[in-house]
Amino acid sequence: MTDYDAVVYDLDGTLVDLTVDWNAVAFDVLEVYETAAVDPPSRDLWDLLAAASDVDLAPEVEAAIADHEREGARTSRRLPHAEEILACEVPAGVCSLNCEAACRIALERHGLIEAVGAVVGRDTVATRKPDPEPLLETVRGLSATPERTLFVGDSRRDERTAERAGTDFEYVDGGPSRV
Repeated sequence: MTDYDAVVYDLDGTLVDLTVDWNAVAFDVLEVYETAAVDPPSRDLWDLLAAASDVDLAPEVEAAIADHEREGARTSRRLPHAEEILACEVPAGVCSLNCEAACRIALERHGLIEAVGAVVGRDTVATRKPDPEPLLETVRGLSATPERTLFVGDSRRDERTAERAGTDFEYVDGGPSRV
């Protein structure tokens, strides 16, 4: 890690395991669409989130997802890489597809918040991973540059985000766990 000026971590699946039933989240988001009498674009949660702004449901969809994430953060389980962030000798940050509040709750719950200089969640900037802007915002928050930053994550989405942002990338536990 000392080869870098900063290290940024994904949250869920990397530092902690949020206890979220993603099928229940998708069900609740589908209910938002149903209540608004809007046909959902698919049953996939991330498709529903992506399409929500096009049908004026973004705040309601975001709220439904964030409620589950915040609760999941409160009951989350700390993963082994959490020790790495505590021992990090360079500034460390978190860039997550989860909402920022859930990130902060999980980091506080597991005694990691003081080790983190920047937290960027799905709702912190206008775009979401794999768009590079969330990661770039985290890097800027650490007063670092992309070419001197390592991003540690657990998914192909994290890897694509790093490629697009111009940071190095490392998989937690040697390979992708999710898309």
